[in-house]
Amino acid sequence: MAPHFRFGVMYDCRRTPDSTLTMTDVYAAILDQSVLADGLGYDHVWFTEHHFLEDGYLPAFQPLAGAIAARTTRLRISNDIALLPLYHPIRLAEELAVLDHLSNGRIEFGIGMGYVPEEFKAFGVPLKNRVSMTEEAIDILRLAWADGPFSYHGKRYRLDNVDVHPKPVQPGGPPLWIAAMSEAGANRAARFGTNLLPQGKPHEVLEPWRAAVSATGRDPGEYRVGLIRSFFVSDDHERDWPMIRNAERFRMGVYTKFMAETPDDYGWREPGGIPQTAFMGTADEVVSEIVGFARRYGVTDIASSGLPPGVDPEFMNTNLERMAAEVLPRVRAELG
Repeated sequence: MAPHFRFGVMYDCRRTPDSTLTMTDVYAAILDQSVLADGLGYDHVWFTEHHFLEDGYLPAFQPLAGAIAARTTRLRISNDIALLPLYHPIRLAEELAVLDHLSNGRIEFGIGMGYVPEEFKAFGVPLKNRVSMTEEAIDILRLAWADGPFSYHGKRYRLDNVDVHPKPVQPGGPPLWIAAMSEAGANRAARFGTNLLPQGKPHEVLEPWRAAVSATGRDPGEYRVGLIRSFFVSDDHERDWPMIRNAERFRMGVYTKFMAETPDDYGWREPGGIPQTAFMGTADEVVSEIVGFARRYGVTDIASSGLPPGVDPEFMNTNLERMAAEVLPRVRAELG
């Protein structure tokens, strides 16, 4: 059975230099908004992760995930993404298992390899080892969440007779997602049998992933495909769009810097990629855009920015309420 469509909120916890909000205010607003989203029927909350940024970019998702888990009852809690090579997989398996209990089985986990040299250098992790570290860590997470002790002898990790407790609420552990910005990432997600967080051009990510999954005898339609794209309901585009445009420019500016520093060539600014630009329109226009977008790319999960940097939390709360009342019921009726 194909998974039903889900729509949620995304937090990177950033603030603009001229913001009147402290980081304490930002975290408090996010907790309050998560409670609101939970009550309004949103499906999930996702976090992004980066390090050493003065704007507050979220460096540690676990504390925020635990706080949200304690104050909500429905929201699934996940990442897009966590930088897996920067975590020891045993410690991470323990933390995610505890979060799974705190949330009563609502944790998922989005995996990325990372690409920013400064982050790897600060953590003492060789950037060149990230592929093997990521793949071995995925193996170890699954072994840690299975019954009984295990040993693992890989290229990067050697473990003997380890038995992680507590085991997660969800049998086999939280569902995993793998981010893919290239065909290699798409093939990795297919090989490990995870959900997909695609970025880039469909023919370089989505199409290879579907082909690789099908080659294993599995149906790509059984997996989730998710990404971050923000949607806003407005009856006055001229009044509201400049604020959102400025927030998006600020939010995306750091990635231009990151891409200039990384040795990778993702071609992320080249035309033809899966659209992730913010969209603002009337309720009818937003419904049409989400439905068309989801069908065009096979997307099952969208996370929309809950608190863009520099935007008043009250404005965003109103947007969440309008999305829940005027957009999401119609989108779910269309997409199932």
